[in-house]
Amino acid sequence: MLFGIPYPGAFVCNASGEVTGRFFHDSYKKRDSPEILLDAAPGHIGRDDNAPITSTSVDKVDITAHVRGGNGRIRQGMIRHLVVRLDIPQGLHVYGEPAPEGMFPLTMTVKGPPGLITLPIITPETELLQLPSVGVDLQVWHGRAEFIIPFYATGELASEVRPLDRDTIDLTVHVQFQACDDDVCLLPTTTSLTLTAPMDVVDIPKLAILQGHGQREGTYDATPHMKRLIKRKIRRKPLAFLGLILRSLKLDRAGRKRLQRKSDHPVSEQ
Repeated sequence: MLFGIPYPGAFVCNASGEVTGRFFHDSYKKRDSPEILLDAAPGHIGRDDNAPITSTSVDKVDITAHVRGGNGRIRQGMIRHLVVRLDIPQGLHVYGEPAPEGMFPLTMTVKGPPGLITLPIITPETELLQLPSVGVDLQVWHGRAEFIIPFYATGELASEVRPLDRDTIDLTVHVQFQACDDDVCLLPTTTSLTLTAPMDVVDIPKLAILQGHGQREGTYDATPHMKRLIKRKIRRKPLAFLGLILRSLKLDRAGRKRLQRKSDHPVSEQ
């Protein structure tokens, strides 16, 4: 029998009751932001008013990148979407996979600080382009194409047991593609877009072990639930409970020292 902490999951339905999206993960430590779930219902990607955004233009193709979810604020375990939009002018197309030898399909990679995890890219559907003169069938994108790169921060980058190490992070997406019309192709090109996203602390319940570490402390008292969890751990693994106590004392001591340093060196208002 399997039991314990359930993994988060959500089904999204349209007005007709049809399931348009399924969101399940292998850990309760990461989950999709509400905006991503809302996008799945109508089937189009929204844009947060205050989210970071950047753009460029290469070979007549306009490229825009923005962060979707939480006004672009990065929090531990909360999945955001890096949305990369290509506006391809009429008469041109960009290759998808698979592409014949000598042709370059579109690729994207994201670089960020340690602790930033990217998930597989969600690509829009391609269209079939047949070229009887050379005897090949190609998968291409025309017009506007939006690519979604899900990502989230682990505890290495933003933890619930220590203050944030930085206020912002830089996200750089590298895009490689080859734009063509039905007769000729331009040279393959690579461009990079960098945007700066703000970091945000996590919300924590009213629990002594979690307080004093620079996070946003709520009023919900989680002490009764923690007591039940501790009792279960004692019954199942008495020795492991000792390790939990030692880790708890270590975190509590670190929090007290941090608060003491703040009180010893208060920040004066200008």
